[in-house]
Amino acid sequence: MKLKITLFIAAFFFSSIAFAQKKFEGTFSNGYKGSKLSFILSADGKEIKDFTFQGYWRCGGSTEMITLGPEKKFPVTHNKINGIIVEPENGGASAIRFHLEGLINGKKASGIYRMSITGLSCDTYELKWTAAAK
Repeated sequence: MKLKITLFIAAFFFSSIAFAQKKFEGTFSNGYKGSKLSFILSADGKEIKDFTFQGYWRCGGSTEMITLGPEKKFPVTHNKINGIIVEPENGGASAIRFHLEGLINGKKASGIYRMSITGLSCDTYELKWTAAAK
């Protein structure tokens, strides 16, 4: 009986680790040096939340440092990220457009990212990223 309880506790512990949400941190291979990103992959692997870009973008003819990400979550389907979030949804020319594509392979992920505000001529342009789970 004691062995069964121990095995049950061990199985529960290891299954909770396997299905815990993962925080990823990464960098970009193009664009301005020092830019980085982070996000949390949900425990079920179906969405990305707390996506944050910290880096530089061109805005109105100058370069600006910004830390920003959408409040909404990006969907993940079969380890593939492919989403566009516009905030606010009906913000018109001043809305921020977040575009994220990528592939998650275990503890590694990679893809492209772009953030822009059309009406203000602000844009990161398309950035290639890689990230790893911490």
